[in-house]
Amino acid sequence: MSSTWSRKVFIGCNYLLLAALAVLCLVPLLHVLAISLSASSASAAGLVKLWPVRFTWKSYEFVLSKQEFFTSIGVSVKRLLVGTSVNMLLTILIAYPLSKEPHRFRYRAYYAWFFVLTILFHGGLVPLYMTVNLTGLLDTIWALVLPGAVPVFNMLLLLHFFRNLPKELEESVFIDGAGYWRALWTIYIPLSSPALATLTLFCMVHHWNSWFDGLIFMNAPQHYPLQSYLQTMIIRLNFSSISEKELELLQLVSDRSFKAAQIFLGALPILLVYPFLQKYFVKGMVLGSVKQ
Repeated sequence: MSSTWSRKVFIGCNYLLLAALAVLCLVPLLHVLAISLSASSASAAGLVKLWPVRFTWKSYEFVLSKQEFFTSIGVSVKRLLVGTSVNMLLTILIAYPLSKEPHRFRYRAYYAWFFVLTILFHGGLVPLYMTVNLTGLLDTIWALVLPGAVPVFNMLLLLHFFRNLPKELEESVFIDGAGYWRALWTIYIPLSSPALATLTLFCMVHHWNSWFDGLIFMNAPQHYPLQSYLQTMIIRLNFSSISEKELELLQLVSDRSFKAAQIFLGALPILLVYPFLQKYFVKGMVLGSVKQ
C-alpha cells in the first residue's frame, strides 16, 4: 500500500524531530571540544561557541604530559575489565534462579525482597569505609569492585527478561537430560544477548565514570582511577609536583580550556565503545517489559 500524503508528512516530522534531538545532544560535546582546542584568552573571555578560536593543542599537551594521567588510565581499564566481569557474572547467577516459578524455587520472593531492600536502605558512608578498611581492601582494585559487585537494579531487569523467555525451550533441554546449568549457558545466555549487552554498557559507564570511591578508598594518588585523578587536577591541583615545562604550558592554558580537555578525554573511551553496542542497546530498550 502506497503511503498517503499525511503519512509522508508525519514521517518527515519525525525525522526532523529526531535530527533536532541529535543536534541538541551533540552541541554540548562540540562546545566542550571547541573550548579545549581554543587559545586561553578566547576561552577565558567566553568567545568560543562551536568552533575553536585560535586553534591550539596546549590544553591536551599539559594533560598528557603527566605520567600520572596514563597510570590512572591503566587503573581505570583494569577496574573496567574486572568490575564489569564480576558484575555481569553475579547478575546472571542471581537473576536466573530468581526468575523461576515459586513451585521450582520456594523461597524466591524472600531472596528477591532481600536484594530490593538494599536499594531502599543504605548503611551509609562510614560503615562502608570501615568494612573496606577492616577487610584489608584499601588501596587495592577490589575496593573499587567488591562494594558494588551486585548491581541490584541490573539484576532486576535481567530477572524480568529471563521470565519473558519461552519456558518451552528450557523444558526441551530438561527432556534431553540436561540440568539448570546447561539450560542457563546454552539457552538463556544466547537468547539474552541484547539484554546482556545493554547491562554491560551500564556497568562499563558506571565503572568508568565513578570518581568518589577512588578518592575514599585509595590513599596513594598512583592508585587513583582516571576520573578520581581528573577530579583532583580540577579541584586541588598540586603545583609542587609540576615541572618547569608543565608550568610553562599551564601559563598558556586557561582554566576553562584545561577542564574542557579533561572532560573530553574522560568521555572519549565510552563514546568509542558505544557504537559497537548500539544495535544491542536499541533492542534492550524494552528490557524487562511484558510481552503479550
